[in-house]
Amino acid sequence: GDDVENFISTVISIIIWILKNILWINILLAILVVFFERRDPKSTWLWLMIFFFLPGIGFIFYLLAGQDLKKRNMFKLKEEEDKYIRDLVRNQERNIQRNQLNFDDPEIKEHQDLIQYHLAASESIYFQNNKVEVYFSGQDKFKALIDSLEKAEEFIHMEYYIIRNDNIGKKIMKILTDKAKAGVEVKLLYDGMGGRHLPKDFGKELVDGGGKIGVFFPSFGLFNLRINYRNHRKICVIDGKEAFIGGFNIGDEYLGLSKRFGFWRDTHLKIEGEAITGLEWRFLLDWRFASKEEFQFDRKYFPELEPKGKTSIQIVSSGPDSKWSSIKDGYFKMISNARQKVYIQTPYFIPDDSILESLKIAALSGIDVRIIIPSKPDHPFVYWASLSYMGELLKAGVRFYIYNNGFIHSKVVISDDVLSSVGSANLDIRSFELNFEVNAFMYDEEINKKITDKFIDDLNFCKEITMEEYEKRSFIIKFKESISRLLSPIL
Repeated sequence: GDDVENFISTVISIIIWILKNILWINILLAILVVFFERRDPKSTWLWLMIFFFLPGIGFIFYLLAGQDLKKRNMFKLKEEEDKYIRDLVRNQERNIQRNQLNFDDPEIKEHQDLIQYHLAASESIYFQNNKVEVYFSGQDKFKALIDSLEKAEEFIHMEYYIIRNDNIGKKIMKILTDKAKAGVEVKLLYDGMGGRHLPKDFGKELVDGGGKIGVFFPSFGLFNLRINYRNHRKICVIDGKEAFIGGFNIGDEYLGLSKRFGFWRDTHLKIEGEAITGLEWRFLLDWRFASKEEFQFDRKYFPELEPKGKTSIQIVSSGPDSKWSSIKDGYFKMISNARQKVYIQTPYFIPDDSILESLKIAALSGIDVRIIIPSKPDHPFVYWASLSYMGELLKAGVRFYIYNNGFIHSKVVISDDVLSSVGSANLDIRSFELNFEVNAFMYDEEINKKITDKFIDDLNFCKEITMEEYEKRSFIIKFKESISRLLSPIL
C-alpha cells in the first residue's frame, strides 16, 4: 500500500542523503575522536585511517570497538564502603610516608615505592602473612578448586571469563548446584563474550537450586556496543577463607584435552589469608555491576583470619574505566626497578611504548631479560603483531623463546628475587586498555623462586629465537607483521 511505498521511499532518501554527505560525516567523526576522546596519538591516527578508507563502515566498527569507557566510574562504592576502603588505604599510605609501615620481611622495604603506587592508583591494600599455593597445570588447579568448593559452608563467589559446558564445566556446575541446594550462597559470574557458546538453559539447575548467575556485558546478537570490552578476570572466593586467581578459565581445554592446543601450560594461585579481602571486594563490585543487585556490607564476606604464611600481596585491578593503568604500570615499575633479571611469560605480547622502552633499557643496562611466548597462536593477528616487536628487542639484548610443548597461557612477570606477579593480564594493549583484569602482585622470595624455577624448566621446551633467525623471515611474514602491528591498538 501507500504506507509501505512511503516507508521505502523515506529509507531510500535517507541512504542517498548519507551517501551524499559521507565526507562531512567522516569529518565530524574525526573531530569527535581527535578533540573529545583524547586518545593515544597512534590509536587516533588508526581510527582516522579507518574512517578515511572505510567511510560509513568505519563508523559501525568504531561503535563496536572504539568506545572509550575511561572515567565512567562503573563500579561505584556506597559511602560506608568507600569510607571503609579509603580509611585502610590512607592509613597505609601515611605509614609508608612516615616510614612507619611494619614490614615483616625487611627486604620488602626496598619495594615500598611499588606498594605505595598500587595504594594510590588502585586502592590496593598491602596484606602480609598470606599462604600461597602455585599451580602450573590444569589437573592441579582444578583438583584444588574442586576440593575447596566441596568444603564450602557459607558462600561461593566465582567469576571467570570463559566457562565451557563440557565435562569439567558440568562437574563444577553440579558442585555449585548441590551447594546451593544445601543452603550455601552461590554466585556465578561470567563474561558475555566468553560465555557466548553456552546453551540458553545454562545454569538453570543452579538457579532453581537457589544459586544466582550474572553475565558481564551480555551479548545481544551480533551488534553489541560493548563487544570490545571484556571481563577477563578469574576469581573464586570460598567462605572468605580460600581464594583462587590466575590464568586458567573453566573448560576441558585447560586440562590439556584440546586437539588444537594439546598440553595447556598456565599459572594459577590459591591464597589463604587477608589478601582474600581484595579479591572479595573485586568480585562484589563486579557482581553488583553485572547483576544490578545490591549487596549488604556483610561481615561474613570478610571473616577475621589467622596468619597463614609469610607472603605479602596486593590484589590489583584495572580496566578501561580506570583512571590509571594500574597493572601495566606495576609491570613497568617491576621492569624499571629490576637489577638482575626480568622473566616474562605471556600468550600475547603487544607492549605499548612505555613497556617496550622499559624492556629495551633494562636489557641494554645488562639486566637478564627473557620472554616466553607460544608457538601455537590462538589469535593469528595478535601472534604476528607479537613477532613484529621481537626484532627491536632482540637488538637491545632481550632473549625470546617460543614454547613448543603445547600452548602457554601463563601471565607471569618476575623481577629479581622478591617480586612476582600472577593474574589474568597479558602484556598486550588489550589487557592494558580494553579488558577488565586482576593480578596478585607478590613480595616473597620463596614464591618468586618457585615461579622462577618453573620458568627455567619451561625453557627446556622452548626454542630460542636469535637475531640471525629473525632476520631470515620471508617477505610474507614481514608483511603480516606490519599489518598486524598497525592494527595492534585495537586488536
